[in-house]
Amino acid sequence: MARRIGSRYTAHQILGRGSAGTVWLGEGPDGPVAIKLLREDLSSDQELVGRFVRERTVLLGLEHPHVVSVRDLVVDGNDLALVMDLVRGTDLRTRLDRERRLAPEAAVAIVADVADGLAAAHAAGVVHRDVKPENVLLDMEGPFGPGGSHRALLTDFGVAKLIDTPRRTRATKIIGTPDYLAPEIVEGLPPRASVDIYALATVLYELLAGFTPFGGGHPGAVLRRHVTETVVPLPGIPDELWQLLVQCLAKAPASRLRASELGARLRELLPMLAGMPPLDVDEPDTEPAEEAGEELQPSGPAPATGAPVRRRGAVPLVPGAKPADSNRDTHTSMRVPAPDELAGGARGTARAPRAAGARRPGSARNRAVARRRRLTLAVAAVVLVAAGVGTWLATTEDEAPPPQDTRNSAPATP
Repeated sequence: MARRIGSRYTAHQILGRGSAGTVWLGEGPDGPVAIKLLREDLSSDQELVGRFVRERTVLLGLEHPHVVSVRDLVVDGNDLALVMDLVRGTDLRTRLDRERRLAPEAAVAIVADVADGLAAAHAAGVVHRDVKPENVLLDMEGPFGPGGSHRALLTDFGVAKLIDTPRRTRATKIIGTPDYLAPEIVEGLPPRASVDIYALATVLYELLAGFTPFGGGHPGAVLRRHVTETVVPLPGIPDELWQLLVQCLAKAPASRLRASELGARLRELLPMLAGMPPLDVDEPDTEPAEEAGEELQPSGPAPATGAPVRRRGAVPLVPGAKPADSNRDTHTSMRVPAPDELAGGARGTARAPRAAGARRPGSARNRAVARRRRLTLAVAAVVLVAAGVGTWLATTEDEAPPPQDTRNSAPATP
């Protein structure tokens, strides 16, 4: 059923749902558009509406071949909407779910496109703050690029910033998706352009490996890994590409490349990646939440004890968000962990790709196993000692002469 959005647009059908709102296929004065209609509770927030209006000029001025342009911002009664270019294709998460991992040439080409779009945004003073596969659209109508890749466009500029109002977060929450959050965000620092570089490097790692470098298990564990652990090398990729990834995943924001530098460097690497097949690596095991009892607690409910944990690239923490949504907007609101919580985890290397069934050294699971092993050995030692003492006592009794009973005995006759 069609509905009017403001005075210029008509929404015809739902394309997808997410935590921030619903995306509709719509029609405007210049033809088909995508209309992102924010949730009613957001549209009734006067502070957010004011920010929405203030950001209008910046968002409307962001034009680039690798950015989904915002054509209009609509504030009409209870409707708060972003009108965007319609991209006929799919999002990168859908392709990744289908193929699990991409050939290095295609992965690098897609990320280079996104880096170019980020460069334009950063030059305009706009930080995306939620770069992830769900927010990368692939234009299926355009020509193929290197490795059979489609042109990539970054979407949802401004949505994370619009939702992240001071009153909503109260300086104790963080907005984003755990797998892609830069360490400085986890530590409560303000987001700069470098957080987008970190997130984009995480996306590239995921496209190559099939899993994110610090993801898996309890969301609190994911946040802590970003701060305390180093990224695990991926076998089979050129050293030049790996060094680029390491630099952009650096804990220190100043050590990362700028978006324009990242895009240029990635395109320089494309010739050496031509014809390379997807990497053959095993995904690390996901640790159940109950084995990481000291992990940070999110604002949402924790998984039930003993429940299987499903591995996925993004951890949804918003009540009511459905992983099957075609527009998986997983903006999350989590408590900023305290310094002692961040420092409390195992330090070293993050989840290493390994053979099926092998445990990750230093993991919560391994620590629990080690504790059980030490307890078992201690009990066994006590049992052995007790058994040894019992044997010694029995042997001593067998060898000793029988005691003489002198009761009622007569004295010896001389």
